Amino acid sequence: MARHPYEDLIAHLARTSGLGSGEAARVVADVLAYFSEPVEEFVRRRHSELKAHGFTNDEIFPRVAAELRGRPVAAPQLSLRQLRRIVYG
Repeated sequence: MARHPYEDLIAHLARTSGLGSGEAARVVADVLAYFSEPVEEFVRRRHSELKAHGFTNDEIFPRVAAELRGRPVAAPQLSLRQLRRIVYG
């Protein structure tokens, strides 16, 4: 049977969190899926979320640019204009 590529992480989570190994594996899968979201989808999703909370574009785009810089998997550095083009075409 093939070894799970994150077996050590799953075992660590199970040991330190009280989660069962199946639950820990699902958490790892969820986190990996979250951080594998393509840049364009992340920008569109965050723009929609922040718009829904009443933020203006002048507030949103600098915030999204900062969030992209903080992502564990580095996204390319995008200008505010590039961010706007992703959202509005």
